[in-house]
Amino acid sequence: MRIVVGLSGGVDSSVAAWLLQQAGHEVIGIFMRNWHDESVIIDNECPWIDDANDAMLVASHLGIPFQVLDLSAQYKERIVDYMFEEYAAGRTPNPDVLCNREVKFDLFLESALELGAEGVATGHYCRKETLEVDGQVTHRLLAGVDTNKDQSYFLCQLTQAQLEKAHFPIGELTKPEVRRLAEEIDLPTANKKDSQGLCFIGKVRLPDFLQQQLEPKTGDIIEIDAALARAAVAERTDASVPVHWNPDDGFCVGQHNGAHFFTVGQRRGIQVGGKPEPLFVLEKDVERNLLFVGQGENHPGLLRHALRIHAEEAHWVRPDRELAIGESAEALQVRIRYRQPFQAATITRHKTHYEIAFAQPQSGVAAGQFAAWYDGDECIGSGVIAS
Repeated sequence: MRIVVGLSGGVDSSVAAWLLQQAGHEVIGIFMRNWHDESVIIDNECPWIDDANDAMLVASHLGIPFQVLDLSAQYKERIVDYMFEEYAAGRTPNPDVLCNREVKFDLFLESALELGAEGVATGHYCRKETLEVDGQVTHRLLAGVDTNKDQSYFLCQLTQAQLEKAHFPIGELTKPEVRRLAEEIDLPTANKKDSQGLCFIGKVRLPDFLQQQLEPKTGDIIEIDAALARAAVAERTDASVPVHWNPDDGFCVGQHNGAHFFTVGQRRGIQVGGKPEPLFVLEKDVERNLLFVGQGENHPGLLRHALRIHAEEAHWVRPDRELAIGESAEALQVRIRYRQPFQAATITRHKTHYEIAFAQPQSGVAAGQFAAWYDGDECIGSGVIAS
């Protein structure tokens, strides 16, 4: 089988290519160039060039064809512009999830098929299982065996058609095993550190990147007392709707440089000291440019027992598991961020939205992020958090 591997210049995709080669597949390596604006890089290095060179060295070492695919224009349109729009609107998008849905398993997959490939492979720590359900071929997206590196969350928006063509060669391995294999076969990337920073830029902090288009704007930081928050939370009639604060609910403790640069649950970067406990972001109001904060990770305004997802924003990796209006699914596990331990929850389908009710309160529920739900180790669906 001819399979195109997305060689990122890292050790994971390098070992993935080798494993496919050892399994007898015809392997082609392609490096995706997703970014071209080097004005936002914070040092003199050019990350994508370094990574592309490493990917080329790996392809040469394995003796497989290699090329660079420039998807930067499409990436800007589908991912980067969307990111700016979401942050400007006060939400917190996840570019890694979008990158997999819109680029790696869409644009990149199309390019691979044009080369006569039958599928694409990546270095994700996850697994795929194919079986028959009610006479239909069904693909299951499973967590990787390395629970510390499981990346199924980042793939929670994939469709059955995308999964059909997807291969995840290292999903059955742990990171130490991948490193060990890379050293044994002398891969040039064997000891390369894992990438840091944004998925498509490299060594740049998110606030630095956002300031390329979102102007700094001074505003007030309002602290909300825990007792007041506890009373307000108790008065809610719907736990899936967060409490929205007003300036007169608290008192000003400092200034920030733009509410859109922050996210709910954030601790670092608030730059207000002299408090018994650290301050956390409870809410950001971009229209009034206000940042509401509270002391301590257990502040009542920070914890949520439920969230909601608009019906049109829900995606079922397993369409056969989709809930009907009025139906609930209990004993599921949910994640609202990468590497978060599974959280027990019940999902209920209403006419206009889904409600996810957690067994234990959750901290830092941010609109715009993705919630992914699992049955055991299988990711069966996901959706954009509305509130």
